[in-house]
Amino acid sequence: MARSVTFLHAADLHLGAPFRGIRRLSPAWADRLTEAIPRAYDRVIDAALDHQVDFVVIAGDVFDTSRASYRDYRHFFDGLTRLHRAGIPCYLCTGNHDPFTSWQSDFADLPPSAVMFPADRPGYALFSRQEQPLCLVAGRSYFNQTWPHHLSIVEGIDRSHMQAALDGAQAPFAVGVVHTGLHLDPLKAPSDPADLVSRGVDYWACGHIHQRYAYPNWDDPRIVYPGCIQGRTTRETGPRGCCLVTLVEGVAPQVSFVPTASIAWQRLNVDVSSARTVAEVEELVTRQLFRENGRAQCADMIARVRLAGATALHGQLCRPDVREQLRQRLSSRYAEFFVDAVEAGTERPRERAQAEHVGLFASQLAACLRAAGESDAARAAFTQAVARQAPEQARDVRALEGALDAAVLDDAYRLALDLLEGVEAE
Repeated sequence: MARSVTFLHAADLHLGAPFRGIRRLSPAWADRLTEAIPRAYDRVIDAALDHQVDFVVIAGDVFDTSRASYRDYRHFFDGLTRLHRAGIPCYLCTGNHDPFTSWQSDFADLPPSAVMFPADRPGYALFSRQEQPLCLVAGRSYFNQTWPHHLSIVEGIDRSHMQAALDGAQAPFAVGVVHTGLHLDPLKAPSDPADLVSRGVDYWACGHIHQRYAYPNWDDPRIVYPGCIQGRTTRETGPRGCCLVTLVEGVAPQVSFVPTASIAWQRLNVDVSSARTVAEVEELVTRQLFRENGRAQCADMIARVRLAGATALHGQLCRPDVREQLRQRLSSRYAEFFVDAVEAGTERPRERAQAEHVGLFASQLAACLRAAGESDAARAAFTQAVARQAPEQARDVRALEGALDAAVLDDAYRLALDLLEGVEAE
């Protein structure tokens, strides 16, 4: 019979995150978010207990800051104690937000079954079931907030080093635990995914990237990021949680998602071209908020709304005071929703193609922007043309090419058309 092991993989808890931006808009919602992160961590522990996993791995950034509070430390340690009492060990490393040197050992002791990997060298552990070796586990922590560029965070984490460090132990599975940028973030302990896959490790439990990601793919997930357990900004939209992992001899890792967040973040693009009044705009946005919340796996939702479409209300919706009052109305109507910003993306009703043939500079600019938004080749040509006009800033101009997505170019296109019509745009 094929042997197997099941564990929970979490990362980027960020206990103690302050949510300063939201606090300026709504102290009450900031408090809800502040409590949502420890609740998400509690759900990680609940999931481990409910699924009766063999062990838990946490791949760094337990805390949001290197100066975490005593309350946050105790909450984290209380979760580890629940695992210990259930006979579930936890293997963890530190990350760039909570490096090894900043951990407050005088706040509390780790439970005996919790293993924190060192930072000055790799650490090794052996998980056994009924005295039979089942899984080799190795990892390394961040020493301080910046990883030395000349060192590899995965050096020494491979099956041969694991076996040598653990007195030649033979086990069917091997798991690596690191906080790394992989090839996705070259500034935070980067590593080559092909190198990791070649090291005889069945599953790399990684942290740092806040989006769910698997390499080479989810059909064969050898390197996995579970994402953060609770979204904190509009860059962290969609479901958030951890991964339930099962390793079976001769089979690719089996990974399933376990949601843990209580508040979802969403970015909504709302077409308001059918609205005759700002009140109707409010109703259109409210209906879309309900639709998105129905698709989310959370009871509460924070949304950033972008108003779009051709409408005679364009002038009103470009006014910051109108949008702020609309935001406040949307945020106060239902306890389940909060809108952190309402962005202007509408345009006046007009024939775009006709406007581009007026013959002015703005018309030529509008045509170029429209083309740049429609193809990568046109976008690159547009960037090169701008760089030729400002050779001393050519490097900076070309660096912007990756940031010129379709939405940004569409905004610029609409502004050019506003210039043609003499409209005062925001």
